Amino acid sequence: MYNLQAVVASHATLSGLARGVESAVVVPLAQGISLLAMTDALFDEINVERAPRPGRFWKLPAGFDRTLADRSVAGPVAYLEAEYFGGAGSQCAQVWDRGRIALGPLELAEGEPHPGGGSPIARALRRLGVDKAGHHDEFDAVGLGRCRDTDDWLGLCD
Repeated sequence: MYNLQAVVASHATLSGLARGVESAVVVPLAQGISLLAMTDALFDEINVERAPRPGRFWKLPAGFDRTLADRSVAGPVAYLEAEYFGGAGSQCAQVWDRGRIALGPLELAEGEPHPGGGSPIARALRRLGVDKAGHHDEFDAVGLGRCRDTDDWLGLCD
């Protein structure tokens, strides 16, 4: 099983986003990219009651898409979700840059073939400047396969 719900951006961009958010933990990946795991605690802390829920994503907090757009003025920001079990599953990704949606939302539903341009997550990471050089794809290049569940990323910060 593999589950991921996370914001991904440069370390500096994510550090600024996480500042003042008690349950936010920024985890360094490869190529200057970092991850902010969308844990239940973080979701509960930043979810805006009565704000419209962003479409397609099941764990992107209400109102947080506006925060990601605002933060993307400092550099591109991606929100990623993936859920796989036994090789079957789905993924979604969206990238904001300069205050606007720059890519997506992209979705790969269960049973659909991977598109020629790469999976939604690979395309989002590419938009952040990740180079797959020597790896299967951008997902592998930054090390998103190291943990199998969103909450597991927190243990890497100890």
